[in-house]
Amino acid sequence: MTQASAVDLLALHAVRIVGFAGTPTIARRFDLDPAATEELLRDAEAYGWVQHAEFADLRGWSLTERGRAQDERLLAAELARVDGQAEVRDVYRGFLPLNTRLQRACTDWQLRPTSDDRLATNDHTDGEWDARVLDELAAIERGLTPLADRLGQLLARFQGYDGRFAVARRRAQDGDGGWIDRTDVDSCHRVWFELHEDLVATLGIDRHAPP
Repeated sequence: MTQASAVDLLALHAVRIVGFAGTPTIARRFDLDPAATEELLRDAEAYGWVQHAEFADLRGWSLTERGRAQDERLLAAELARVDGQAEVRDVYRGFLPLNTRLQRACTDWQLRPTSDDRLATNDHTDGEWDARVLDELAAIERGLTPLADRLGQLLARFQGYDGRFAVARRRAQDGDGGWIDRTDVDSCHRVWFELHEDLVATLGIDRHAPP
């Protein structure tokens, strides 16, 4: 049976995987009540786990090193309660080859090497080149689905990554290429980055560590 996570864990963990963001965005990540999330974040701030900052017209929360350590402690305890360490690690092993392919697909969307410049910007005038990238993203989506199913059956907070990726990929397929790699929308790249961060945080490892 899929296990739900404690709301204090979700609020702190959302800061980890979303990055610098305001309370509404943090709350929306796990469909939490914004007022309750603000209270939880203020409590976390008192413990030194998060900090609030303002830059020009931007304001939001970010995780401190103490908060990062606390997040990993909570995630490790949760994973132990559901006896999920082996399952998540096995999923991560399956994720890594797809991660390499996703990184390559995003690079190919941004760059199209020429004989004169191997770092030439992709101007998206080569329909065949772009179609190959979109086909690769569709293949990555098919590979992601069974992995996301396994994670979602273990912990409810893992649910939704495959659906979000599919929505972004379809929007790109329909002609809006920004849904592949933009950082200000729920693009394929953004969803993937969050999933990668979620996995390494849950396992308590570095992104570049072997599985």
